[in-house]
Amino acid sequence: MPDPTPPQTVGPFFAIGLPWDDGPQVVEPGTEGAIALRGVVLDGAGEPVPDALVETWQAPGAGCRGFGRCPTDVDGRWEIVTRKPAAADGEAPHVAVAVFARGLLHRVPTRIYFGDEPEANDADPLLSTLDPERRATLVAAPEDGGYRFDIHLQGDHETVFFGF
Repeated sequence: MPDPTPPQTVGPFFAIGLPWDDGPQVVEPGTEGAIALRGVVLDGAGEPVPDALVETWQAPGAGCRGFGRCPTDVDGRWEIVTRKPAAADGEAPHVAVAVFARGLLHRVPTRIYFGDEPEANDADPLLSTLDPERRATLVAAPEDGGYRFDIHLQGDHETVFFGF
């Protein structure tokens, strides 16, 4: 039997093609207005995923590239330093996220909204379509110097993911 080709093998292959020399910072730590988005990527059994990759996008601002990428560590933790985006086009402030992980054939896209923006979140056209329990999976909790956003790939607390 011939050797399997990459589409036939189990990945991920992040260490080969996706390292990013700039690291997970959208802005340098200590930059005025910098916040940390952090959390853990968890599988359906609630176990940390040590080989996932989290990417974030947001509208770039002064001194802000708008793109961050962070692999999870052995405990499934990730952290990206950025600035909190402003509300735009009738949407609450949010950061777009994609998660790549073992067992996924494609990235899974989601969003991070901010727990200290209740009025904006209540008026957001996307969030307002979700059941409150599901909606809560998209809202990051404020914590020291940033926000906590755990990503549940499956299970009872599965994060809401969107189609491409």
